[in-house]
Amino acid sequence: MKFIKSLIIPAFVLFALVTLQACKAKKLVQKPAAPVQAQVKPVEQPKPKPVEQPKAAVAVVKAPELDVNTVKIQFEFNSGVLKTDAYETLDKVAAVMKLHPSAKFFLNGYASEEGTKKHNMALSADRANAVKSYLVNAGVSTANLEAKGYGTSDPIGDNSTEAGKILNRRVEIRKQN
Repeated sequence: MKFIKSLIIPAFVLFALVTLQACKAKKLVQKPAAPVQAQVKPVEQPKPKPVEQPKAAVAVVKAPELDVNTVKIQFEFNSGVLKTDAYETLDKVAAVMKLHPSAKFFLNGYASEEGTKKHNMALSADRANAVKSYLVNAGVSTANLEAKGYGTSDPIGDNSTEAGKILNRRVEIRKQN
């Protein structure tokens, strides 16, 4: 029994030393010492005095305002979805509308003569509402906009030709005077 005790105690001590050494090594690997950074103060140099330059006369040139009464937004056949090439024009229209917050603007939708009168009335209203939605999302007040569909009335192109039909698929913007 003494023999077993004399072997177990040194074996346990040896095991404990090996385990502690392994833990120390892990701790060193996990937490490396932060490098010491030397703090060096930069040498302050006197700032040069700014040289006064003569002020040039600046002429403020105001960009010509877009006449919204001439804007016509075109649509594809049987579609109330805005074309991507209309976005730039509508952004300019929105900027002009924001300059006139008390003005009322009418968005008049039209269609070509393909389809029934009922369908064309609904389509032209959808087109006017698509333009209204875009302008409202661009920051124009809803109270300043009135969208209405007029179907095939007031064509600006000949409905017997494809070019004329394309011209008639539109939304016109009118500013109330």
